[in-house]
Amino acid sequence: MKSVRLRLLLLALLPLSVVMPLLLVVAMARWNADYDNVLIVNVESDLKIADQYLRQLQANSGDDLAAIASSTRFAKVLRAPLQDQLRFLDQRRQALRLDFLYYLPMRNIDRDARRWPVINRAAQGDLASEIDIFTAADLDVISADLRDRARIPLIETEAAAPTTRPAEDRGMVIHSAAPVSNPGSEGVLVAGRLLNRDLDFIDTINALVYLGDSHRISRKGTATLFLGDTRISTNVRLFEDVRALGTRVSQAVRDAVLGDGQTWLDRAFVVNDWYISGYLPLTDSFGKRVGMLYVGFLEAPFAAAKVSAYWTVVLSFLSVLLLSAPLFLWLAKGIFAPLEQMSQTMARVERGDLAARNGNVGRRDEIGQVAAHLDSLLDQVQDRDQKLRDWAGELNDRVDQRTAELRAANDKLEATYKQLVMSEKLASIGEITAGVAHEINNPIAVIQGNVDVMRMTLGPATEDVETELALIDDQILRISAIVSKLLQFARPTEFGTFEESLDLAPVVSDCLVLVDHVVTKQDIAVIEHFGETPAVRIDPGELQQVVINLILNAVQAMEGSGQLLLTLREMDRDHISGACLEVADTGPGIAAKDLPSVFNPFYTTKLGEGTGLGLSISQTLIQRAGGVISAENRVEDGKIIGAVFSIWLPAVETPS
Repeated sequence: MKSVRLRLLLLALLPLSVVMPLLLVVAMARWNADYDNVLIVNVESDLKIADQYLRQLQANSGDDLAAIASSTRFAKVLRAPLQDQLRFLDQRRQALRLDFLYYLPMRNIDRDARRWPVINRAAQGDLASEIDIFTAADLDVISADLRDRARIPLIETEAAAPTTRPAEDRGMVIHSAAPVSNPGSEGVLVAGRLLNRDLDFIDTINALVYLGDSHRISRKGTATLFLGDTRISTNVRLFEDVRALGTRVSQAVRDAVLGDGQTWLDRAFVVNDWYISGYLPLTDSFGKRVGMLYVGFLEAPFAAAKVSAYWTVVLSFLSVLLLSAPLFLWLAKGIFAPLEQMSQTMARVERGDLAARNGNVGRRDEIGQVAAHLDSLLDQVQDRDQKLRDWAGELNDRVDQRTAELRAANDKLEATYKQLVMSEKLASIGEITAGVAHEINNPIAVIQGNVDVMRMTLGPATEDVETELALIDDQILRISAIVSKLLQFARPTEFGTFEESLDLAPVVSDCLVLVDHVVTKQDIAVIEHFGETPAVRIDPGELQQVVINLILNAVQAMEGSGQLLLTLREMDRDHISGACLEVADTGPGIAAKDLPSVFNPFYTTKLGEGTGLGLSISQTLIQRAGGVISAENRVEDGKIIGAVFSIWLPAVETPS
């Protein structure tokens, strides 16, 4: 009976020796992923701080320039001799730590100057401050020293994209321009700060992000400004005292950030080591991606901390295992013999010896009680075996009868369950709709109140925007009407209906305006054939809801391109005069098996994207107005060329 002993040992040791290690592996894997995510969140936060500093630097440059342009002193200097003007601008340039500052009269803004969007915007009266890339020739026109300062020889870098350029001679400049509107001295004040080799700028970012770091593990942080894929300002070290100016980013990072415009948040190889890195694409005033802003910290200390934590957990587990195994073996020893005896007894019973018994096992604990109970059960088994044989035949007959009855009952139960599920879904939707409608009413009241306050505050001045305010009033009334209908849909017995006589054409046109943003962002042409139609009686809000739902369904069916055909015509149905609206598309049409089900609740072909209630609600609204809504495929030369939904509404009866 060594197998019993082995199984008991396995049963005792399995949780400790197998399950626990598996749980530890899962927990450590989860902890490792969470740990890495925390590092990524940290570098993402660091990157936001660096980006905010760069944007603040741009904004401050523009604000400082605007202050000079609008100052009375500058207005006086513009009327002074040119030498005084140049002296004043040079003093302000030095005070603001700019690399160039000049005044450009409006008459001198030629085509070459107008190629810079910031100057163009300033010439039109707007303050502008952007990042721009100056060529070596552009910098040479301003200053030869500026051109030389911008030039950075390229250093061959591991994993960087191949290049034949010997140096980066372009300059990344915070380019600002402010309009000067003094009478007789109109023009533009232009300034710039070259970021190439601007170590104060990059060291300030590094200090903002990493000085005073509260992490338990000291983060060895770095920051870099890239022009293209080249480091033009950095505190990453190539050697101990040599900054890695002219080294280049890896091709993988370059393709993701500069190529695809993504923000890189991951580990990356930086010059000579692995860093937890964040790279943010920078765009110039033309909207082109021209560089990157980088912050990151050395990965090695955190990797070492993880390895140390792993070994601590593993060694702790092994210690517990070594101490616990002998204890389990000692406790299991007292169970083996009685269990082996019971196993032998059960083996004899399995061979057909129903008279086999355990007898006295010499124990009064739970195992002894189990042995005694087993003997008692064997007595009962032997006694009942004969009775069971007698009942077997009768039971088979009853089973067959009950099986047939249960099958019929099960069919009824399944049908009832489906009806109950559908009822519960509809009830839940009613409660949700009522809640949503109630929540919408509160912001509507705030909007209407503020519009009224605007009218009272502005007084006669509202005439210039009265059209817009009236449009807001109309849309608030429309939202209120929709909310009312939502409540009516949720609790139909508590609300009445409001219908009015209306012309279909304006309502359909309004619907096109409301869904214009959906239609225009795709290559969809809208074709309207509006004929003369009689007036119909239906709530305009409900009709808009139906038409908008049909238009959105048609746009989604065409998947980005096609034609949306809207047709209005007079049509008689069952000798009753009325108007018909057709909404047709050039999509794939509706599968023949689905045509009878399109108006059923919860029917949808966009699983996970909709509730499947749109067409069902639309049918309810049209039928309540006495109309009919139908769906069919458009067929041409035996091929389906799209789907068409038709809405027919009876005409308003005119008094004779």
